[in-house]
Amino acid sequence: MELKTKYQYTYFIHPYIVDETKYSKYILKLFRDKKCSFKIFQKEKDLDIYNYRGDKLKDFNSLSKEAKSKIVSKHHVACFDYNLADDIQGKMGEENGIFFSIAKIQIICFNTGICFLAIKTHLEGNEDFSDLLDFNYRFKSINSEFSSLKDFENIKIQTDIFNDVKDISELISQITGIYEKKVTNNNEELANSNFFVYSYVCIESDRWNEKNEFFNIENEFYKYANCLPRQYLSDFNKTNIEQNLHIIEKFKYSKIALTNSSVNMICSGIDTFNYTKLPYQYENEYFYTYILTLYQKMFLKRLNSDFKEYEKISKMRVKFINFTKQIWEKEITLDDTGSLYYKTIKKTLELDELYEEIKTKYEVIYKDLNIEKNNSYYSIIIILLIFSLIFNTVNILFLMYLLS
Repeated sequence: MELKTKYQYTYFIHPYIVDETKYSKYILKLFRDKKCSFKIFQKEKDLDIYNYRGDKLKDFNSLSKEAKSKIVSKHHVACFDYNLADDIQGKMGEENGIFFSIAKIQIICFNTGICFLAIKTHLEGNEDFSDLLDFNYRFKSINSEFSSLKDFENIKIQTDIFNDVKDISELISQITGIYEKKVTNNNEELANSNFFVYSYVCIESDRWNEKNEFFNIENEFYKYANCLPRQYLSDFNKTNIEQNLHIIEKFKYSKIALTNSSVNMICSGIDTFNYTKLPYQYENEYFYTYILTLYQKMFLKRLNSDFKEYEKISKMRVKFINFTKQIWEKEITLDDTGSLYYKTIKKTLELDELYEEIKTKYEVIYKDLNIEKNNSYYSIIIILLIFSLIFNTVNILFLMYLLS
């Protein structure tokens, strides 16, 4: 029996880096773009992302684009909605393709220059879970160099705005603009060309309920969790896949699967909460937590790659200290489930290990720098003592000469 979906959506996240010296100009570019609208968050604790109220919000809205960009670029985070159309219809494949829509595009920028472009999609008129597997698997790589070389083989999108997949890649280039900067770490791009995947699906209750255990759909879950296609059956190694996977099972009929490139939730329609309130919570609170964690990963990797530039150590140390105080040591939620989710993402992305590695490097390098500094001081003192000794010796000899 084909597994059916009740409701689903997938965010495809493209990270990119803007040169810090051009960051304020990039924010101004977004304010000037008629398709961009600055996002004002309404909740009290939305990751410290602008919480304007009453007269303060009215004053901000009355400012010029230049003034707004100056204010916003000084904050840790700036969020924009990129408006294309009310609902962009698309199709993947040939005549019997997978129809989907692009419902939302968001731009999330941190003032260190690390930014994220998030594209929200959902399938149209299709309830087959296997089509969701294929769609997530194929769409995640449409912006990669491999897909470009293959000329987007077997992928075709038909819309009034997008003629094919290349148009989406061009859209990404338009949004990231001339300010995007490629940064490498041992030839590995910090901003991967493949999308990160953030997906939610609620399946029909007939396959996962009190009478039908999750075990019956476990193989489909593992493919969904790892963004694998439906035909991924040969050499299906459950043990290897589980080694790269962390699963949160806080509630009976929902699971969150985390890998180093995706966060995917699956739940059953047996619980009405799963298709009423949970999609909103997962899309807002959990989504921005994931973005924040991806930011931490990219920031720490960039610091780690900069150690070869010895002259930057002092500036890097200041950035590391500010990152620790402003982001790393802050509690981002008081919710137990949210805290578990945040800790599990950090574990999946191995952030604690990376943070400690950088901290240890700084301690060792700074110790060496202080030793070198002290050695320089000692050298100067010795030189001064030698000069003093020579000077005093000359004076004594001169006095002896006068007295003789």
